[in-house]
Amino acid sequence: MVREANVKQATAEKQLKEAQGKIDVLQAEVAALKTLVLSSSPTSPTQEPLPGVKTPFKKGHSRNKSTSSAMSGSPQDLSVIQPIVKDCKEADLSLYNEFRSWKDEPTMDRTCPFLDKIYQEDIFPCLTFSKSELASAVLEAVENNTLSIEPVGLQPIRFVKASAVECGGPKKCALTGQSKSCKHRIKLGDSSNYYYISPFCRYRITSVCNFFTYIRYIQQGLVKQQDVDQMFWEVMQLRKEMSLAKLGYFKEEL
Repeated sequence: MVREANVKQATAEKQLKEAQGKIDVLQAEVAALKTLVLSSSPTSPTQEPLPGVKTPFKKGHSRNKSTSSAMSGSPQDLSVIQPIVKDCKEADLSLYNEFRSWKDEPTMDRTCPFLDKIYQEDIFPCLTFSKSELASAVLEAVENNTLSIEPVGLQPIRFVKASAVECGGPKKCALTGQSKSCKHRIKLGDSSNYYYISPFCRYRITSVCNFFTYIRYIQQGLVKQQDVDQMFWEVMQLRKEMSLAKLGYFKEEL
C-alpha cells in the first residue's frame, strides 16, 4: 500500500510539473499577443483615454490605420508620395544655331531662316482673325511699327458714320465680328479709323508687338546687358507668350 501511494504521488507530481510548463507556455503566448496588438494599434499604448470616455471593444483583428488609409488612396495621402518637380529648360540646338546666325547679321527680313520659322509657327497663327483683310493690315502695321493701342475710356465716344461700321464698337470686336466688351481700340498708321478690339485680340496683338520690339532692339544694338544665351532665352519666352495667346490664353486688365 505504501508503494502504491508513492507511485501515485510521483505520478501526480509529474502531471503537476507538466501542467505548470503548459501554463508557462500559454502565459508567454498571451504576452506576445498583447505586444502584437498594442504595436498595431493606431494609438500609442502609453496614451491614456480621456476621462469619462469609454474605449469601445472591437472583436477581431484591428487593421493598421496607416495601412488602410494608404490603400484608400485619398488625395491627401497621395500628395505625400508625389515626386518633387521643378521647371527645367534645355535649348534646342537647331533653334539656337539659327538665332546665333541671325544675331551675327540681324535683319528684319521675314524670309531669313530664323524669322521665317517664327512667322509660320507663331506670328501668322497669332494674328489670324475672321476679318482677314483687317488682320493683314494689323500685321503690316506691327512690322512697320506704326500700330497704336489705346484704352477706350481715354477718348470721348466719336460719332459713328455709316461707312465706319466695320470699325466695330465698344460692344463689338472689329477683328472677330463677335459681340464682346471692347476696352481698347487700335489705329493703323496714318488712318483716321479706330478699330475696337476685345481683350483676347488685344493680348494676341501685344504679344506679337513685344516680340518685334525686342528683336528690333537687338538689330539696333540696344541690348548690351545680355549675352547671346540670355537673348536667346528672352526670345523663347516671347515665343512662349505668342504660343499661349494663339491657343486662347490671355491676361485682361481689370
